[in-house]
Amino acid sequence: MLPTSSLNRHSSVSVHQWRQDHGWQKHDAPLEDFQTDNASYPPWMILEDTQVFIVAVDAEQISMNGKFQKWLVNHFCMPHFWWSKYIDNANGYFGCEATHNGDTVTGFNTWAYFEAKHLAMDMTYHWSKVKVFTRWLPSTNQTGILLFDTSEDMLKSLFSPEPDRMNDPFWVYTRILEDVARLDDVTVWDIRDHVRKQEKVVLSSGQKPQPDYRRLHDIARHAIHVTEALEVTVQNIEHIGRQHEVFVGSRTDSRAGAAHQEVSRRLAFFKSYIDSARQRSISNEKRLQNEIQLAFNVVAQHDAGTTVEISRAARSDSATMKTLAFVTLTFLPPTFICALFSMSFFHYDSGSGWAVSSQIWIYWVIAVPTTIATALVWNYWTKLFPSISESFHHVKPSQSLPKYNEGDYT
Repeated sequence: MLPTSSLNRHSSVSVHQWRQDHGWQKHDAPLEDFQTDNASYPPWMILEDTQVFIVAVDAEQISMNGKFQKWLVNHFCMPHFWWSKYIDNANGYFGCEATHNGDTVTGFNTWAYFEAKHLAMDMTYHWSKVKVFTRWLPSTNQTGILLFDTSEDMLKSLFSPEPDRMNDPFWVYTRILEDVARLDDVTVWDIRDHVRKQEKVVLSSGQKPQPDYRRLHDIARHAIHVTEALEVTVQNIEHIGRQHEVFVGSRTDSRAGAAHQEVSRRLAFFKSYIDSARQRSISNEKRLQNEIQLAFNVVAQHDAGTTVEISRAARSDSATMKTLAFVTLTFLPPTFICALFSMSFFHYDSGSGWAVSSQIWIYWVIAVPTTIATALVWNYWTKLFPSISESFHHVKPSQSLPKYNEGDYT
């Protein structure tokens, strides 16, 4: 046992004690009062006739007080690994073990962690966490409950214990899972509200639709987290049920049979309920993926329609160009003849007729080489100046891809 002076006397926790005839009593107690000389009995500050005691603990306060944390391991018989960092990073778990003093069973411990993600309509979110450690003492039939960073709703769910089930250490989870089921139900409907809002959006066919893909993918990310948490919760309840069967099989007290059956039935109910919530969450994911695919298809359909219109305009322009080319080709020979005979190299007199200048060769000497040079330059331009040619065909992107922060994917 740690000496009293080694603990922080200024630290205190809220303690709730329950007796069937007096109900609940609450008071604050210093951390150093959580001591016991015998692991088969509760701490000194717990009254002898107390049937259930709940200790609301601030996890940060415990982590800052290493000596009290060590005391919990030694005197509340907590497994040391429960304080490990990797356990703290888990998305859910359940464990249990019996404690012994030689061949004598001094207690039965359980520990569990559940979490649920809540998404508001403004896309802000937060996590609800249920972390609990219980110790059941067969010698006194008392149940001690440690709640870490608990809420008032969680306390209320535990404020109505049933005395006929006190000889089953798993009775606590029939109450805790009631609160977990409530939290999970809210998280599923949070996602459903976002999905339903998106399903009501009418994408206009007159102008280009602009769906908010960033928001859609953020909702999908949160929906995946909700489903993951529900799947872990269902697995944990299955594990609780299996461990409860093992515990019941080890009991020899026939009077406890009815209580064990009621606890088993309640655990089975919550497994069924939360599993149904998980199925709805999976349905939310599929409906959301359907909306995302619809948004892609509507935009693609609009772009395809625009492409068809551009193709029609191009065909119309092509027909116009063909007409112009035909007209140009029709009138080009007469135009050339007119231009040729209108030069000063030709002269017509009514008396002497046509006369051709002796310098007509100058026209051909200039025209023929110029035509050949133009054709050669046009043909070999891309071969002689490839870099200049490519620069005419290079298109710079008009918009870069958006950048996202790491926090967007939490």
